Amino acid sequence: MEEKKTLLHDFKNVWEQADDAQTQEIFALGTEYKGFLDRGKTERECARDIVRMAQEQGYVSIESVIDAGEKLEAGKKIYALNRDKSVILFVVGKEPLEKGMHIVGGHIDSPRLDLKPFPLYEDSGIAMFKTHYYGGVRKYQWASLPLSMHGVVMNKKGEKINISIGEDADDPVLFITDLLPHLAKDQNQKKLGEAITGEGLNLLVGTIPATDEDKNKVKANVMRILNEKYGIEEIDFTSAELEIVPAGKARDVGFDRSMISAYGHDDRVCSFAGVKAILETENPTYTAVGMFMDKEEVGSMGNTGSESRYFENMVAELIALQVENYNDLLIRRSLSATKVLSADVCAAFDPNFPEVYDKRNTSMLGNGVQITKYTGARGKGGCNDANAEFISEVRNLFEANDIVWQIGELGKVDQGGGGTIAYILANAGAEVVDCGTPMLSMHAPYEIVSKADVYMTYKAYKAFMDR
Repeated sequence: MEEKKTLLHDFKNVWEQADDAQTQEIFALGTEYKGFLDRGKTERECARDIVRMAQEQGYVSIESVIDAGEKLEAGKKIYALNRDKSVILFVVGKEPLEKGMHIVGGHIDSPRLDLKPFPLYEDSGIAMFKTHYYGGVRKYQWASLPLSMHGVVMNKKGEKINISIGEDADDPVLFITDLLPHLAKDQNQKKLGEAITGEGLNLLVGTIPATDEDKNKVKANVMRILNEKYGIEEIDFTSAELEIVPAGKARDVGFDRSMISAYGHDDRVCSFAGVKAILETENPTYTAVGMFMDKEEVGSMGNTGSESRYFENMVAELIALQVENYNDLLIRRSLSATKVLSADVCAAFDPNFPEVYDKRNTSMLGNGVQITKYTGARGKGGCNDANAEFISEVRNLFEANDIVWQIGELGKVDQGGGGTIAYILANAGAEVVDCGTPMLSMHAPYEIVSKADVYMTYKAYKAFMDR
């Protein structure tokens, strides 16, 4: 009997397509991903973990390659670590870099609270830390949660001290109070975004007074504890980067364990998929690149963000090892011939808030990796808007490799918007399209992804790098 044909299309559900073997792979990858999340609560921790994983697979530092002055051979695996906050992985292709690269570019910073430069104070017998939120947080979500502190302190001797408090079962946690409902008459009249202010996100850090101080006794005792454990003084906070994030590990969600709740899915989920994909890539035709960058949540500025010249400089160094007489035209040609999947999360349809989505053009949890032609706000402001020819190429690649994918955008046109690093590489001449994992509760302290979508994101990136 002749198969019925239709011109219409329905996007597939991963779970309905997966056989038993693939279902096992999905759950195994989910377990691996949870470990990645638990090890890396900050961009510094993620960067260190990615370098560790790369070194175990034979990657060497770009500094060692440059110092050796060796000719680059196809298949060479190189990592570039930028100030402990961003990492770029390269697998040298058979074609010269001048012919372009295949890049999966994500970020490893996430919305959080940072300690202010001089944070410790005492009020009414309570010692507290002042914070400054980083990225697009909804402030009311950060109250009444157990919180942990991660980061580095540079002391007066110039020593770097790594700090992680609140993750082990025996660790204390930090906490931001909320107002009891019995006294919340005025607070309840405020808009949601104003009920708790940025200056109200102050952390409880101690209440026991020092017995040998005349004033600020609780503050002094807290400082004494930190000095005994880490050897730091109050002035050392001025040369510190300390981040406040939700305490605890990634957890399965649902009776079927099909989802993962964790802090930092945006955008460690796409970065994990990209790392996993490039570590399994061998001898590609074009140089495969995994970019795992910092500062995306605040505009990608700074010397560890995608707006910096760091990536371009590293590519220039590698081209100089491939040719006799390097000139600037070679990197311009390379970037113009490059193809990129901008690896960042997208908003999945949430039945609790249907009014903000165009359901026909929104991804569904469990329907695979999403291709996003454009991001931006309202009239596509600040977007990349990928070319139809490149989307066709990516779509056909996914179909040929049995990758379940879907198309979508962030939400209704006039509802708001957002952006990724896509425009940065596109401005350099590369072909770029956003492609990432759908999620629920984006930018909340705990976000939700489907294990099936994580798996298809990994498969998509691997096919793109390894073709």
